[in-house]
Amino acid sequence: MKFQIIPVTPYQQNCTLMWCEETNKAAVVDPGGDLDLIEKAVADAGVELEKILVTHGHLDHAGGVAEMAAKHGLPIEGPHKEDAFWLDTLEQQAQQMGFPATSSFTPDRWLEQGDTVSVGNETLQVRHCPGHTPGHVILFHEPSKVAIVGDVLFQGSIGRTDFPRGDYDTLVSSIRNQLWPLGDDVQFIPGHGPTSTFGQERQTNAFVADKRFG
Repeated sequence: MKFQIIPVTPYQQNCTLMWCEETNKAAVVDPGGDLDLIEKAVADAGVELEKILVTHGHLDHAGGVAEMAAKHGLPIEGPHKEDAFWLDTLEQQAQQMGFPATSSFTPDRWLEQGDTVSVGNETLQVRHCPGHTPGHVILFHEPSKVAIVGDVLFQGSIGRTDFPRGDYDTLVSSIRNQLWPLGDDVQFIPGHGPTSTFGQERQTNAFVADKRFG
């Protein structure tokens, strides 16, 4: 599996293009906007899009989903159904944040803890990681040791929990119980900023480092 990060929107959200090298089939994770940049990356990679994956319902991650799905005839998978209220308010989010107009959508498939997602011949594991939003999911490709974690975890920080139905303790629990067991050597692609590894964050992240928990 190959991965390419494409920063989009004024928030520089890390949209991720991933593709199966055997089949050339690809998925776009969190196309929040700037579809021209995403489409150029797809063309440059010479891959064929087969689906859109969504980690959670915030505008900078989901704002371009409906347009991209309609334009390219792509199914949408994710997030967890607990984020339906965020998806339903995408149009209002865009107005409030001064983003380009967008459309709400209902995914073709809600994702649950323990589900798997296919991209070509490759398979990713789904983990439900609430806290930043109640329906946030992360995607883990075990053979590559790569996780796409949205706004759950960042290099040196964690996701905000002051949005509706966010919860700090729940987020910390998600990180420690859903992410850490995947392995210290896992590289993760966060929703914003540089990549890191779970092992590095367990040592140095002031919010979730092991030393904070005895």
